[in-house]
Formats: sequence, structure tokens, C-alpha cells
Amino acid sequence: MLRNREIQLFLTILVLITAIGFILAAIFVSMLAAVLVLGIATLLISCTLIFTKWRYREIEKLSGYLQQISNGDYQLDVRDNDEGELSLLKSQIYKVTKMLSEQGAVLHEDKAKLTIAISDISHQLKTPLTSMMVMADLLRDKGIDDHKRAEFTRKLQAQLERMEWLVSSLLKLSKIDAGTIAFKKEKVSVAPLIQKAVDPLLVPMDIKMQSLAIKGDEKAAFNGDFNWTAEALINIMKNCVEHTSENGEIAITFSENALFTEITISDNGKGIAKEDLPYVFKRFYKGKNASNESVGIGLAMAHSIITSQQGDIVVKSQKDFGTTFQIKLYKQVI
Repeated sequence: MLRNREIQLFLTILVLITAIGFILAAIFVSMLAAVLVLGIATLLISCTLIFTKWRYREIEKLSGYLQQISNGDYQLDVRDNDEGELSLLKSQIYKVTKMLSEQGAVLHEDKAKLTIAISDISHQLKTPLTSMMVMADLLRDKGIDDHKRAEFTRKLQAQLERMEWLVSSLLKLSKIDAGTIAFKKEKVSVAPLIQKAVDPLLVPMDIKMQSLAIKGDEKAAFNGDFNWTAEALINIMKNCVEHTSENGEIAITFSENALFTEITISDNGKGIAKEDLPYVFKRFYKGKNASNESVGIGLAMAHSIITSQQGDIVVKSQKDFGTTFQIKLYKQVI
């Protein structure tokens, strides 16, 4: 402590003041008064040094505390209930420690999610890439006939489109998970929303000769994001179309009440096995009835979009009797 320049300067000033007081008391009063002044000054200087040493000791503890924090130990609690500047400083350091701890946990979680996402992307891209490499090698063969060349070219195009969709979907999911997407809060009419979701699937439904029935309150609406909610409905309906056989039926109903707006999408397709139901919204999960082309990402995206808008989605299904997706978009979250 005595090596600190500010302490040395402080002690020098105190000693000079004491010496001046001692000399003046000795000259103008008496030697007894001078001795008394010297004793009181010495006592005051000693108390000041003891108090200063105590403060430096507390600061040293805080320095050690900060060192432990820099080493990643956020479990220490330095708070006390006393008044004063040191107590206030301790409380502020504790608040910063808690904030750093929470940020560290979030960063660790984000890092884990990123690792999982990279692993998932690598796994999902491996199969189409391998297939494309094989077909590219076959196309190098000059002896291949035009029919085979055209077939391999179509397959390459299909794999490229699948990869483009997969990467786009994974990017959307990553943005939703990271909370970087600001969902709009505007009035959305359900009827045009369903029409937008149905349009991209009319051709696949026509090819499989599936019928579509839409019924609901034309005035039904909710507060949310039109485009993102349409994306969720497209993925749900796409699942229904894929798992419903030819000449199958798909029905959409919607309504609004004082608590929520409800959209129900159902089909009479193959259904979902009972053991698969708890996992249908899990990313990359493929049930027993999933097609070979399925990657298990559409329903996961739909779930993330709906729940990010304070909504809820549940699925009910019975094998060989169809599946029903029930979406509720609440007016207010209590």
C-alpha cells in the first residue's frame, strides 16, 4: 500500500501539516500543547492508514473476484447489504457478472445450435451431392445415349432444386431460432391467407386428383405476419398432399372467437403412427410413413413460425384414417 504514489503524497502532506501544527503550538502556546497536537495528529494519521489499508484490502478482493470472472467463474456472489460506495460497487459488479453469465450461456447455446445446424446441413446435403457426383461421372461417358443423358440431366436438376429448397428452409429456420426475424403485427384476413397457401399446391393436387374443400367465416382474421403464416400453412398442406393417396380429400376450415382464430387442415391419407406423433414437429424427424424424398423440415418450420407469433399447433392422427392439424392464433397472451 505504501508503495502507491497517491498514498506517499497523502502521507507527506499529513506529516507536513502535523509538523507545522507542532511548531506553531510550541512557539505560540506551550510545549505541552505541541505534544498534544503531535499525539492527536499521530492518532489521526494512524486511523487514516488503518482505514485506507482496509479499503485497499476490499479493492484487492474485488480485483481477485474480477480475475475469477475473467477466468469464466460466474458463480461468485460479492454482494452485501451495507451502505457506502464499496457496497454500491460490489452490487454493480455482481449485476455485470450476472449479465455476463447470461450472455455466456446464450453464446454457448448458440454455439451448440450452430454446431447441430452445420451437422444437420452436412448430413442432409451428403446424399444429393453423392448422387449428383455419380450422375456427373456418368454424363462424362461419351458413349451414353441421348435418352440416358436427358434422364440424368433431369435428375441433376431435381437434386439441385431439392438442395436449393433445403438450404433456403434451413436458413429460414436458423433466422427464426436466432430471433432475427421481426414478425409483423398486422390484421390478416384468413380467407386470402389460405388462398395464397393453396395456390402453389394446386398442380400437385391436380396430378393426384385430390379434392379440396375450404369452409369458414369470411370475416375471420388475426394479428400476425401474412407471408410467414402463409409459409407455415404451405408446409402443413404440402405434408397433407404428400401423405394422401390419389383421389384423396383435403379439408380446410377456419373460424374466429373472442379468444383466438382457429385454422384446421385435415386429410384422409395414411395418417401418422401413434409413436411418431410426439416428434412430428421435431427437425429432421421422419416417421414410418414418410416418403423417401422427405427431409423432415417442413412441419418443424411451420411449428416455429406459429409459436413465434404466440400461436399453438397440435396434430391428431389415426393410422390409415387421416391427419388433422389444428392451429390457434391467440388474440392476447396472458
